Amino acid sequence: METANFWKGGLLALIISVMAVISWEIHLRQKDLPLSYDDNEALWADKRAMVYEPIEQATVFIGSSRIKYDLDIPTWQAITGEHVIQLANVGSSPRPVLEDLGNDHNFKGKLIIDITEGLFFADFTRNDGLTNKKIKYYQNITPTQRFSFQVNHVLESQLVFLDQQNFSLNAMLDHIHIPQRPGVIPNRIFPVEFGRVSFNRQSAMSPQFVADSNLQNQVKAIWIFLAKKNATPSPTGRKLDSILTSVKILVDKIKARGGQVIFIRTPSSGPFLQDEKILFPRNAYWDRLLSVTGCKGIHFEDYPAIAHFECPEWSHLSPTQSVIYTKNLIKILQEDKGWFIK
Repeated sequence: METANFWKGGLLALIISVMAVISWEIHLRQKDLPLSYDDNEALWADKRAMVYEPIEQATVFIGSSRIKYDLDIPTWQAITGEHVIQLANVGSSPRPVLEDLGNDHNFKGKLIIDITEGLFFADFTRNDGLTNKKIKYYQNITPTQRFSFQVNHVLESQLVFLDQQNFSLNAMLDHIHIPQRPGVIPNRIFPVEFGRVSFNRQSAMSPQFVADSNLQNQVKAIWIFLAKKNATPSPTGRKLDSILTSVKILVDKIKARGGQVIFIRTPSSGPFLQDEKILFPRNAYWDRLLSVTGCKGIHFEDYPAIAHFECPEWSHLSPTQSVIYTKNLIKILQEDKGWFIK
């Protein structure tokens, strides 16, 4: 009798659990949110392993969040016939990834480095620790972890609720609005609609975000908050010289192996762009970066075809804008920079 009751209780618990999961999945799908993958170390490592493809068959992108939003990967691949390997990381400088690639004697491909000055020239950004964790994960990955990633990929490709960044218990608790208390710094959480991540690691705003100025204003408020919170001065003098020299050494290593490197400055607009111009004058940072490294560069303000964008939240392009930007970026790379694209 006790055994029968045990199995009945277990079966009932299983049925309730399955029904709860199905109900939660249906609820999320009714929000019309696209599927989103966890942009974690396993997904990054999967792409990092691809950088050894022949130089004429792939281009590697590193940077911060802007290139993850602004580069439309399907458009790039359709026009160029190349594979895009997206290794940029949100809220992080690309310099740790550049160091990883520069010191990898087997990497000799094409590399595009996106520059967001406030992150690229920082001593340490808020997400550099996560980037370093991704690099270490790739370097020490085990067969079991590879197998687990493949299983997770199958599940994540079918189920919205597996989006750990937004729909795990901790993430949902973070989204609860709590009135601000004196002396307590509020937790700034980006709207779920702001960033959906595809399996190729491209980030994109949802249609709801593009259409809703209230959601856009929430993100603008976060940018304002972070700008006020960050009192670190822009690097100058020896500190800036040291950063530029270290970047040059790494870039030279890649070029010496037959690789190609180019820098791009993706669009920003509104108060965000105005602050960037004040904090990082172009002649002192962008121009010096190109001069010291001896690399070519594409600054969006120099080309009318990509200089006109008004970013929905001042810092990233919408999906429609990213298609236009990507088409014109390819054209500029081919016609103005002699970039080798198949």
